[in-house]
Parts: sequence; C-alpha cells; structure tokens
Amino acid sequence: MKEQFDKWLREAFHQKASDVHLTIGKAPIFRVNGQLIEQPGEKLAPDFTRQIVKEIIPEQLWSKLEKNRELDFSYGISGLSRFRINTFYQRGELSLAIRIVPTTIPSMEDLDLPAITRQIVNYQQGLVLVTGPTGSGKSTTLASMIDYMNKTMRRHIITLEDPIEYIHSHQHSIIDQREVGFDTTSFADGLRGSLRQDPDVILLGEMRDLETIATAITAAETGHLVLGTLHTSDAVSTIERIIDVFPPAQQTQIRIQLATILKAVVSQRLLITKHNKGRNIATEILMNTNAVKNLIRNDKLYQIQNVLQTSKEQGMHTLEMDLKRLLQQDIITYETASPFMQERGM
Repeated sequence: MKEQFDKWLREAFHQKASDVHLTIGKAPIFRVNGQLIEQPGEKLAPDFTRQIVKEIIPEQLWSKLEKNRELDFSYGISGLSRFRINTFYQRGELSLAIRIVPTTIPSMEDLDLPAITRQIVNYQQGLVLVTGPTGSGKSTTLASMIDYMNKTMRRHIITLEDPIEYIHSHQHSIIDQREVGFDTTSFADGLRGSLRQDPDVILLGEMRDLETIATAITAAETGHLVLGTLHTSDAVSTIERIIDVFPPAQQTQIRIQLATILKAVVSQRLLITKHNKGRNIATEILMNTNAVKNLIRNDKLYQIQNVLQTSKEQGMHTLEMDLKRLLQQDIITYETASPFMQERGM
C-alpha cells in the first residue's frame, strides 16, 4: 500500500500538483494550477485507504485519529518532497487530503511579493499578519519571509506549526521549529512557552482562538516580532476578526493595543496565469500608518479602504489595484480575475 501511495505522490509532484485527494469511490485526484484532475486507475475502496493511513501515520497517532475522527501530520519522501496530510472520516471511512510542500523555499522575489515586504520583515517587534483563504499560499509566503531573515539577519526564530511544512536550516539565524501535537500541546501553550525561550521572532502557523490571539498580542507588546495567519479575505476583515474574538467589554482596550502593535497585513490570493503554466500571487497590503492607527483606535475600520486606495506611495494597495496590475501586465486573464472582484464586490 505504501509503495502505491508513494508512487501517486511522486506522480503528483512531477505534474506540479499542489494537492492530492484520496477518497472512496474515486481514482486519485490531483489539483494542478487550481483545477481538480482525476487520474487514470481504479476507484479507491474503503479497505485500501484505511490500510494506507495505518501504514503512513506514526503508530502512537492512530488512537488520536480514532478519537478525534481527523488528524493532521507530515510525511516525507527522501529526495523528493514533504507533504502535509489531513486524514479524516467521511461516511464512516477514511479519506486523505494531501498538500505538497516543495523542498526548496522560494524567495520573496520568486513569489512576486511586493517590495514593501522587505521592509516588513526588517521590523524588530510588532504583529504582522498574512491572510487569505485555504490554498492561497500563506505558509509559503511566511516561509519565504523566515528564509530571508535567516539569510540576512542574526535572530532567534521560533515557529509553531501544525504540522511543520518547510524545513529551515540554521544560517545566520537560529530557527527552532515546533510542531503542535508533537513538540507542544497547542498553539497557545507553545506561544506561552516561547516567551521564555529568548526569541526575536515568533511564527504562528494559525491564530485560531482567543487565547492564542491574546498571547500573540502580549508577545508583540513585549518586544517580539510575531508573524501569524488568519483565514480572512482582506485587511479590514482581518482587524475586525481579531477585535471581535474578544468579549465586548474588552474590545476598546484591544483596539488600542492593536493600533499600537500592528505593523502590516498582507492579504493574498493565487490566480492561474494566462497560459495556464502556473499561479501568480495577487495581494492587498495594509501598513499601519498614523492614519490607520487612528481609525483602529476610534473604531472607524470602514474608512481603512479609502486609506488603502490613496496610499500607494507608502507601499499600500487594494486587491483590486493588484488585480488590475496583473491584467495590465498580461499575466492573468479577466476571466481569472473576475471571480475575485465579485467576491469583494468590485
């Protein structure tokens, strides 16, 4: 079973797929350039997927899967790549969703990230958020930022991930990567512990709950640079999400704290390129200037969109502005950009 599983992953890697889906009643399905493509072969049977999972997960995690009915873990094929796997029960049987993690960490230039991101990673303290829906490349963007720091700065960087995706080696910086479920019990516990480990930079794979967000704010206030992700669609909704997770009685204080510690929000999407040869990033960038700070403090978040539209010289832009840039440069088609414009009501 494991041999066949590895064969599928090798084929997906060579097809430059981003994801692989193994589900009952279908042959393996690869996501290539955002499109689902069913592979030739027999439909998967329940016993087959169950046996695959039993052979690839660490033995001690089987009971956790049986209890929680889903499980995240990482998997590697030597000389090929690493994979982030989520296995879960559906209709009583096991399915797998597999994300292919490239072994080489792309640079910020490779990703076509805006020039302002070099300034963002040079901050000594504060909160930087990378946001977007699942599959928008948030983990890759954060990995490229950490890699840039590693190559150019002397910092102690601690990452908290579930699971670990990109593997960083020590260069100019020290990088300690901790996996939730193996190296720490939760994001909140790992974050609290990291504050006693002399970090300069803390990366949070996901800011999932009030406890983690509150601790991240404290870490940013106490002189650390905190990088985190949220599943939000744009800069304004990101700030709203952070504030709204707190009880109403605390929200005024949180607005004051957030106005002080927030450095930038990078919201992103991945779009198929014009000739279907890959995907290109489109971003929205919010820098926490004095004008933005005042709007956050005074609960006038609805006005931030105006600041984004009129502050290009400070490195800011809306998603619509970046989509227009990609259209003008003939990188994407209008048909590709249109759904994202409709999503934002553009």
